[in-house]
Amino acid sequence: MPASDITGSELLIAGGVIAGFPPVGASLSVDDLKGDAMSGRFEGQVAIVTGGALGIGGETARRLASEGAKVLIADINDAAAAANVERIEAVGGTVRAIHTDVAVAQDIAHMVAEAVGSWSRLDMLVQNAFSVLGGAARIHGTAEQVAEADWDWGMNVLAKALYLGAKHAVPHMRKGGGGAIVNLASVHSVLQEVEMLVYEAGKAAVVGMTRQMATDFGPDNIRVNAIGPGHIVTERLAEMWKDNPEGLQLFANQYPLRRTGTPDDIAGAIAFLCSADAAFITGHTLMVDGGLTVQLQEQFGLRQAHYARNHPETRLPG
Repeated sequence: MPASDITGSELLIAGGVIAGFPPVGASLSVDDLKGDAMSGRFEGQVAIVTGGALGIGGETARRLASEGAKVLIADINDAAAAANVERIEAVGGTVRAIHTDVAVAQDIAHMVAEAVGSWSRLDMLVQNAFSVLGGAARIHGTAEQVAEADWDWGMNVLAKALYLGAKHAVPHMRKGGGGAIVNLASVHSVLQEVEMLVYEAGKAAVVGMTRQMATDFGPDNIRVNAIGPGHIVTERLAEMWKDNPEGLQLFANQYPLRRTGTPDDIAGAIAFLCSADAAFITGHTLMVDGGLTVQLQEQFGLRQAHYARNHPETRLPG
């Protein structure tokens, strides 16, 4: 999708802005692998990361592998998944990739079977797969405007896929004595965008499903939490923002930290929730949004107006 076709709303959904350019984490290399100080935290454990080729999922796969986990990247983009496998293997990580469309139930079952068949256990499931930019044409509109087929597609990818992932993963986690599931929610789980019914409903459902799964599977020592990212500058968004650094800075001004997020910001939070450091945390949605969801909107609107007036060179997204 060309940058001219991407609206400010779509960018906000994807989640964060960084003061200065290029954005930190926008162009990642093997040297960016984190976790040396905590090497081995996930030694002997097995993780699945859906949407693990690029962006948040790509960085999460690298982070978990760098800390000792065997990682299965489940993604619809085979070429990007293969490239991430190569990067992880180049620094000694253990990783495989499998073609997975989370809108297809059989793919999810096969994904879990592949991880268990390869490494005989499953400890972590990171349910991340969804491309806001790729699905933009299907998530916009009100209840009056959205086509029933688009509603069904959105619920399949945003909600049903998470139910199926847990359905197939939990028996293996239970057999191994426990595990951790992290579902990707959003700031849009708690803040609503006009004419965005499918996405907002799906991401709100993630929070409810996470709480329910935590309640249901807690007795099995399976913890289930969610992450709510703000605007995260992934590889695709970094390329787009290169042509409009002023617009990026305007986005950054929305955040109390005055920057947007990087994939590493989210990967670090996911790794924490998967780790023993979070052993007494379940059913929680951790907002990793630079403070976006805690500020009073009236003052936020005034600040943005002052910013635009004081920076007339700013080119608004959309």
